[in-house]
Amino acid sequence: MTQPLKALRTRAANLGDAVAIAEIYNQGIADRVATFETEPRTPAQIAEWFKAGHLIMIAEADGTGAVAFAAAFPYSSRPCYAGIGEFSVYVARAHRGHRAGRAVLSALVEAATGRGFHKLVSRVFPENAASRVLLNRLGFEEIGTHRRHGQLDGVWRDCVIVERLLEHGAAPDL
Repeated sequence: MTQPLKALRTRAANLGDAVAIAEIYNQGIADRVATFETEPRTPAQIAEWFKAGHLIMIAEADGTGAVAFAAAFPYSSRPCYAGIGEFSVYVARAHRGHRAGRAVLSALVEAATGRGFHKLVSRVFPENAASRVLLNRLGFEEIGTHRRHGQLDGVWRDCVIVERLLEHGAAPDL
């Protein structure tokens, strides 16, 4: 097991982080535990997130560069859903279990609140226990399950729906 991270800082990501974000995301895609996506992403595809103005935060550790990222995208283009962000969090394999996910998601919640988001939502595979614990600790509620919501490698998978309202007070103690 890797040593616990000694120095961890979060910041808003920038275009220069696209390579690292693609590497981390591609590990998550390959692991098949956190996304329905199956095709690796290129740094150029990640760069499009920045051009579109999406909210992206990274966690850096011990001078090794980005070890985790969290991003929020518009939930829908319909005006009635303005202010709702659909988010994702990914941590590099070597840094999982060392609070990088917690740090970067906390930073995303703070940044989304600062930008005036109303709510953050996501979906999590039911068996992704680590993510579910993290989300619960950061004030996200499990509000239901999409049954057989999408296919991954030819198998219909369920998703637990999580959300956190941002207008109802401060973040829980971290």
